[in-house]
Amino acid sequence: MTDKIQLYSLATPNGQKVSIALEEMGIPYDAHKIDIMEGDQFSNEFIKINPNSKIPAIVDPAGDNGAPLPIMESGAILVYLAEKSGKFLPTDPTKRMETLQWLFWQMAGLGPMFGQFGHFTKFADGEAYDLTYGQERYTKEAKRLLAVLEKQLKGKKYIVGDEITIADFAIMPWVVCLDVHYGAKETLSLDTYKEISRWRDDILARPAVQKGMTVCGFDD
Repeated sequence: MTDKIQLYSLATPNGQKVSIALEEMGIPYDAHKIDIMEGDQFSNEFIKINPNSKIPAIVDPAGDNGAPLPIMESGAILVYLAEKSGKFLPTDPTKRMETLQWLFWQMAGLGPMFGQFGHFTKFADGEAYDLTYGQERYTKEAKRLLAVLEKQLKGKKYIVGDEITIADFAIMPWVVCLDVHYGAKETLSLDTYKEISRWRDDILARPAVQKGMTVCGFDD
C-alpha cells in the first residue's frame, strides 16, 4: 500500500460521489475496481475493509494514528475527506449543519428510494412477479423527492447556497442515474425540473466532476 488514499469502488452513483470528492479535493488516491457483478464485494479481502460488502470504501494508510484506517459508507467517507482536506464542508455552524442534513437526506431517502425505483422499473423480472405495486410506490416517491430537491434549489446555485459542498457531490450522481441508467426521463418528467437540470448541468461541467464520474467504470 502506498501513502495515498486507497479507493475501492465502482462507477455507480454511490461510488461516483466519493471519486468526485477525491478529484475535487485534490487528494491523491489509488483506485481499485470492485466488480459487484462478479461478486468482488464478498471476497475476504474486501470484507476486511467493509464488513457490509458494499461499495465504496476507502483506506487511509495512516489515518488511525499512523496505522491504516478503513472507512465504509459513502456519506461517512465524504465527511472524512472533507474534514481531512478542509474543503466542501462549511465551517460556519449553520451551513455545516445544513450540508450534513442534505447529505443524510440523500443517504437515507433519495439514494435508497431512487434505487428501489430503478429496481422495480428497470431490473426486476416482470414476467415472474407482479411489479405494479412496487413501480407505483417508488415512482410516486421518486417524484416527491425530486420536488423536494427542486424547491430547495430555487434561488440557490447549489444545495446550501453559493458554494458547492459534499451534499451536491452526493446527490447529483443519483439524479444523473435516473436518466442514464434507469431511462426514466419521460416516466419522471425530468425535464420539467428546471432548477435541478440547471444545477446538474453546472456541476457536470466541472472537469474534476467529469473525471470522478468515470473512475472504476463498468467497462474499465
